[in-house]
Amino acid sequence: MAFSPYDNPRHIHVLDNEKPHVCEVCNKAFPLKYHLKRHLLIHTKEKPYVCEICSKGFSQSSHLKAHLYIHTKERPYACEMCDSAFYRIGDLKVHLRSHTKEKPYICEMCNKSFSRSVYLKEHLRIHTKEKPYVCEMCSKSFSQTGHLKTHLLVHTREKPYACEICNKSFGLNTSLKQHLRIHTKEKPYVCEMCNKSFSRTAYLKEHLRIHTKEKPYSCEICNKSFALNCSLKNIYVFIPKRNLIFVKYATSLLL
Repeated sequence: MAFSPYDNPRHIHVLDNEKPHVCEVCNKAFPLKYHLKRHLLIHTKEKPYVCEICSKGFSQSSHLKAHLYIHTKERPYACEMCDSAFYRIGDLKVHLRSHTKEKPYICEMCNKSFSRSVYLKEHLRIHTKEKPYVCEMCSKSFSQTGHLKTHLLVHTREKPYACEICNKSFGLNTSLKQHLRIHTKEKPYVCEMCNKSFSRTAYLKEHLRIHTKEKPYSCEICNKSFALNCSLKNIYVFIPKRNLIFVKYATSLLL
């Protein structure tokens, strides 16, 4: 006799998109009681699944299973389009969007789309102005945990990323990558109008104002405008005794 999913009462909820099991803490709803039970571990902070190698605890057995690959170095989920491999199938699915350019998560406020739900969640804080990540040392708040981690380097003075060529160290891996282009002479960012290349996107963005004639930075004293913010900031030398302002044009920075 053929099996119908409707023969299973638990499966009917999933098919009909019913979510009768509601969390009393946060009101999130689930189709199955098992899903609710698993979700409650977020609130109770309970982590019953413990790694026997490093004693790290997890709220779900699947999370422990994925974690174990860190110790075994096994990456069973391989991308067929490149050489990348992953611990979890979910990570592979997300990675595949880098090839397909799929961005299924769309912001309802500005229609910007993202490949991951977590990216959309972080983006929404631009609209809500929410900054839930607070520095314990100076109380400055941030919209993303990564921004907080970067900020903490200001306090710790830690610079864990060192250049193997000149031993100069940096707080961020991205800063090290940018620095390495000084040695490699790599300039991957190319102007589509004149083919001039740059080592950083910021330099290309500044250069483009030569073509667009955009001057977004204005002097509050004389209303003169500049293409670069640094041109405006460093443009004045004030001499109190003579009450004079000397203006030095930094147009060479654009070339």
